[in-house]
Amino acid sequence: MKQLEVKIMGQSYLLGCPEGGDERLLEAVGRVDTAMCRIRDAGKVKTRDRIAVLAALNLAFDQSETPAPPVSASTAPLAAQATRTEAPDASPQGGASAGEGSDHAALAALIARLDQALGNDGRLI
Repeated sequence: MKQLEVKIMGQSYLLGCPEGGDERLLEAVGRVDTAMCRIRDAGKVKTRDRIAVLAALNLAFDQSETPAPPVSASTAPLAAQATRTEAPDASPQGGASAGEGSDHAALAALIARLDQALGNDGRLI
């Protein structure tokens, strides 16, 4: 697996990238960087981990209208380096209606993918 060094919100990350996935990974990095910088620049949220969680939720919400492809460990980009500050505890609230089931599944898959990319040191939830 090839490795690419990228920057997200000024922080360098070394990511594993499947062969032929360079363009898709760089597009994803661009979307994440843009989303995180927008939140940071709004000035209401200061810590990197909270900005990352809000950006992930915004991106997941935007993607909720189109089903996400299944994530496999062999094709998901993996972060070889990641830094993290103390994250607040988070737990889901309330129940889901039948229409929200696919949204919750897509969000759970995204969170699992982010956790996998961040490694044990960067658990979001």
